[in-house]
Amino acid sequence: MGSMLSEKQMESVEEQSELKEAILYVNGVRRVLPDGLAHLTLLEYLRDMGLTGTKLGCGEGGCGACTVMISYLDQSSKKCVHLAINACLAPLYSVEGMHVITVEGIGSCRYGLHPIQESLANSHGSQCGFCTPGFVMSMYALLRSSKKPPTEEDIKENLAGNLCRCTGYRPIIDAFRVFARTDDALYTIRSSGLSSSEFVCPSTGKPCSCGQNIKDDEGTTTRRICNSDILKPVSYSDIDGAAYTSKELIFPPELLLRKSAALFLTGSNGLKWHRPVSLQHVLYIKTKYPNAKLVVGNTEVGIETRLKSFHYPVLVHVAHVPELNKLNIKDEGLEIGASVKLSELINVLKLVVDQRASFQTSSCRAILEQLKWFAGTQIKNIASVGGNICTASPISDLNPLWMAAGAQFHISDCRGNIRICAAENFFMDYRKVDLASNEILLFVFLPWNSRYEFVKAFKQAHRRDDDIAIVNAGMRACLAEKDQKWIVSDASIVYGGVAPYSISANETKKFLLGKYWNQELFHGSLEVLEKDIILKDEAPGGMVEFRKSLILSFFFKFFLWVSHQMDGLPWSNGTVPASYLSTIKSFHYPSTIGRQDYEIVKRGTAVGAPEVHLSSTLQVTGEAEYTDDVPMPPNGLHAALILSKKPHARILAIDDIVAKSSPGFAGIFFAKHVPGSNMVGPVVIDEELFASDVVTCVGQVIGVVVADTHENAKHAARKVHIQYEELPAVLSIEEAIASNSFHPETERCLRKGDVDLCFLSSQCDNIIEGEVQVGGQEHFYLEPNSSLVWTIDGGNEVHMISSTQAPKKHQQYVARVLGLPMSKVVCKAKRVGGGFGGKETRSAFLAAVAAIPSYLLNRPVKITLDRDIDMMITGQRHSFLGKYKVGFTKDGKILALDLKIFNNGGNSLDLSLAVLERAMFHSDNVYEIPNVRIKGMVCFTNLPSNTAFRGFGGPQGMLIAENWIQRISMELKKSPEEIREMNFQRDGSVLHYGQKIENSTLERLWKELKISSDFLAVKKEVERFNTHNRWVKRGVAIIPTKFGISFTAKFMNQAGALVHVYTDGTVLVTHGGVEMGQGLHTKVAQVAASSFNIPLSSVFISETSTDKVPNASPTAASASSDIYGAAVLDACEQIKARMEPIASKHNFVSFAELASACYMERIDLSAHGFYRTPDIGFDWGAGKGTPFKYFTYGAAFAEVEIDTLVGDFHTRQADVILDLGFPLNPAIDVGQIEGAFVQGLGWVALEELKWGDAAHKWIPAGCLYTCGPGSYKIPSINDVPLKFNISLLKGAPNPKAIHSSKAVGEPPFFLASAVFFAIKDAIRAARAEVGLSDWFCLDNPATPERIRMACVDEFTKPFIDSIFHPKLSV
Repeated sequence: MGSMLSEKQMESVEEQSELKEAILYVNGVRRVLPDGLAHLTLLEYLRDMGLTGTKLGCGEGGCGACTVMISYLDQSSKKCVHLAINACLAPLYSVEGMHVITVEGIGSCRYGLHPIQESLANSHGSQCGFCTPGFVMSMYALLRSSKKPPTEEDIKENLAGNLCRCTGYRPIIDAFRVFARTDDALYTIRSSGLSSSEFVCPSTGKPCSCGQNIKDDEGTTTRRICNSDILKPVSYSDIDGAAYTSKELIFPPELLLRKSAALFLTGSNGLKWHRPVSLQHVLYIKTKYPNAKLVVGNTEVGIETRLKSFHYPVLVHVAHVPELNKLNIKDEGLEIGASVKLSELINVLKLVVDQRASFQTSSCRAILEQLKWFAGTQIKNIASVGGNICTASPISDLNPLWMAAGAQFHISDCRGNIRICAAENFFMDYRKVDLASNEILLFVFLPWNSRYEFVKAFKQAHRRDDDIAIVNAGMRACLAEKDQKWIVSDASIVYGGVAPYSISANETKKFLLGKYWNQELFHGSLEVLEKDIILKDEAPGGMVEFRKSLILSFFFKFFLWVSHQMDGLPWSNGTVPASYLSTIKSFHYPSTIGRQDYEIVKRGTAVGAPEVHLSSTLQVTGEAEYTDDVPMPPNGLHAALILSKKPHARILAIDDIVAKSSPGFAGIFFAKHVPGSNMVGPVVIDEELFASDVVTCVGQVIGVVVADTHENAKHAARKVHIQYEELPAVLSIEEAIASNSFHPETERCLRKGDVDLCFLSSQCDNIIEGEVQVGGQEHFYLEPNSSLVWTIDGGNEVHMISSTQAPKKHQQYVARVLGLPMSKVVCKAKRVGGGFGGKETRSAFLAAVAAIPSYLLNRPVKITLDRDIDMMITGQRHSFLGKYKVGFTKDGKILALDLKIFNNGGNSLDLSLAVLERAMFHSDNVYEIPNVRIKGMVCFTNLPSNTAFRGFGGPQGMLIAENWIQRISMELKKSPEEIREMNFQRDGSVLHYGQKIENSTLERLWKELKISSDFLAVKKEVERFNTHNRWVKRGVAIIPTKFGISFTAKFMNQAGALVHVYTDGTVLVTHGGVEMGQGLHTKVAQVAASSFNIPLSSVFISETSTDKVPNASPTAASASSDIYGAAVLDACEQIKARMEPIASKHNFVSFAELASACYMERIDLSAHGFYRTPDIGFDWGAGKGTPFKYFTYGAAFAEVEIDTLVGDFHTRQADVILDLGFPLNPAIDVGQIEGAFVQGLGWVALEELKWGDAAHKWIPAGCLYTCGPGSYKIPSINDVPLKFNISLLKGAPNPKAIHSSKAVGEPPFFLASAVFFAIKDAIRAARAEVGLSDWFCLDNPATPERIRMACVDEFTKPFIDSIFHPKLSV
């Protein structure tokens, strides 16, 4: 270490070494960083300077929307390093002296797209486009950092930290697959043995038909796409990783010559930022500021300061300290500096695993395995070893391994004295470690393993990739030979997630030592382990029974794994049974492959063509503008909400004195300040804009603060103190039923036949009764809710730009609360970064809230919700409870259904009644039932109001139906497919609400799917697999759907459009629908182009605006292409009719000539089009009518594999087929199907909402625990089915919609339930192993907890019985 410098000497060194100028290069441009910005993140800095391609999606590094690439010179290797990072977590000064490249820096529409951007756009890999720049930059950083082209596995692993809610990921994988390592000869030399007509698949390297277009006799084209036929692999260059264009940004020469130096800068609220460049400097700062927080990646501190309101006055960025970045390979082991990044550690561990004897690196391989699932690439690129250790999270993935592997932590105090602490003694309590305030962690010493020493890591999370653990473990056993047997000479069993800190099973270790490694040891260990690790029933995190079972299951897996490692050695204790081996194999993702099979039936120049999304190039370059990207007008203010912290309470007092003295404060507003009405609501006016007297949920808006910055507004809002008197709260459907808590006038009933008479008669051989709980779902649109409101003419008019599916509702709400006529309020929506129903009504009250300060202060106001607030207050998919009674014959013919369904409406009605009604309409799914009675009610609960979500209640109704269908099959010991098929509805069937089935394609779809998926052969193979595997099981399911198309409220089935033809032959279309990624604008433009017989490029759609098309219905119910396409067609036909007399007199060579001639003849080249859906209507008084114009039919097959010991699963295959008539754009429709299916997969298997209710008492009452990507897991790129095939039914035109097409947005969503029922099929096989064949409940989502606890075995029996029902917030 050497001697320490005196304080004066240190201050002198600090002053001399500090930089005179802090700089940063952004996209090749040098920028000087002023002092005073230490509180800013890199994302805030970039967006403030106008680089808005980098998006704020979550603010916690969990979604990847903010991904940028940083480049810096590594001082030890003297090479440039290129890394993808999350700009939302990176402190601005942490990238000082680096080159930051954003999506704008690699390509643009004006100057040319980078091949990555071009490939993604052409592959239909961008829908709403909000996440797209993040994907582009992750891929770009991978190519720039790779010494050779990456493999497909590298690409998927690299993208695990990027989330997409729209596409289903498949087109993104295909777009980037062309950059993967492959056999270049396939593209340069015609392979021998292939005929010139044979096409070679880019993915498999074998002949296939994926690139063929097959024309039929009628001129339609059938297109089969296998993986990606969009782009051939791009040439590769070794310059700087990968240089694909001559315009590639180089690393700035100035930064090559620049030496690392210390930094001291400041930020708001007294923040001090230090960047030392030597260990002595670090220790000096620690001496001066004992409570200073050391940071490297800021992945923990950033979340604490941003989301938990922690304040650390002194931050010390130690990433540039050489002594803390060492990675030394020694004879005894590996020295790992505390500041070493996890990605650097991975590289070194891979190196030593390759170089050293296999037995020496057992610990290294275990750490590598754990790091694979640790986090996204962006996090691993900046998070440090020491940061992860010292954070001391009870669910740290690495800390149990350090402890089990016998690692030693080398610690220095401020005087340079070093001590060594064994990892197993370092963790003392929750977030408390053996580290004094004057000490820092220097490095970790990881010893090599001895022969016959085995180390293994275990982890179970909600989602395999990029997720925090539920329970994890590190286990080590060292065996030695004694009396020709193997005994345990040393052992360590450590768990995380079962105590406030990583904990050793010390009694189990004592039991193991000196004993023979055999079955007797195993069973004895289980008994000791069960008592050794005690998890209390009320433990934070819940899932207590599941976590207890994982403790035993992990040990069982470890015992099997070690025994398998010993196979073949002398005196080993027998071979592990072959049927057990599959549970100890490390999981490996094979390549995702898929087929998209559809016919192209072109009508005119554009309709029917698989055109790319019109905004795709803008989206891949980051140039597409979303609401929060709109530059803030001069004098603009930011809004932050003051929210209730109680589920039901009376407001006694509000103290806002401290808030008013906050920095940047400009105003605070409550109910008393509302100039118009304080009551709002989309259907029933039952909701206060600002709670005035009583709050009815956590997160209800009480007031709003405006300030000069978003952070200052939030800071002021947090200072408002509210005094409450708590009142009784209703927090679930069961509680609502028990207390008769329902929204007024929401009882509904549908009847067909006589249910009671049927049950009493002898017709029913069997009658079953049961309940189905259906979980909710968060929309998780990548773009949070945002509105910018400003006044015109001193407040005489109000304008706004909003992220909304319903501009009219924003207009209506704002006019109402301000007391203005709607004619003076204008709402515009350029595009929306995902909506899925969540921005239909719940976004409107946010615009109204922002309008109050904007109107009263006469200043622009922007409100953009943080992800956690958005999830907490804007509502989700409704949870449901269904209580059924079903009568059927011994053959399986359904005779009667008596169903009561309840949905959780929350604290206001919103759209809950309409959601309930659609659930009731779809409660038969596709099944003929002679006698039906369905009653429904909307529950009032003290939770935020639930709202529309893709499917709008239909999926919940159908899921309940498929549950009792499967139960019938189990009762009769028949296959579910047989029960389904014998009960299918057919043409002429009259539904329980009076509508007659016409043009049904269900049976044709079903038969085609069974053939294309090879259903019978796969089912047979699954049975064979299950016979030969005890702990891993497979399951299959095939599920149909029928989805009604139309708004169920008749008046909403109307649409308007405005079409202008200009004299240059171009066309401007405006309509009432909103583009939110579903391709609506693209399809509508195709309709206009075909109508005028002009190229698609001649048609432009700019935005949706209430002053162009009034009174528009929300973009919802899957009907927008039908109604707005028809409205646009009406306008086009009007203009064509006016043009006809001129066109008939002359032979014009172009449409532009015709348009000019019409203009000269004073022909009106503008028209307003209108459409209303005919022949629909429903009378709830009579319970009969025709609510739907037509039905979209579909079916899906799924095969899954589950690990019964831990509850993990993956989808091996999914085949989906839909009848979409003659699609307006088959490529966009395929994208909608894939996106809906993967989103539906999240609903049925991954995404669980956890509320503070009776089922989750460890969460504060009424609070949402799962309010961000850290705790709420939507599907990631590795959750896509490994084989994902999409087919559109051919030759099935729809006579009831525009150009014979059908709606696509919502119908495919429910088909993901095939995965759910395949999981249930696999669980059935597992239960059969222990003699259980009865019906069992499985709620959605089928999380690892529900899967594992349904697979009853000797490791669950100590804690549960065979009918155990894990808790669910409904």
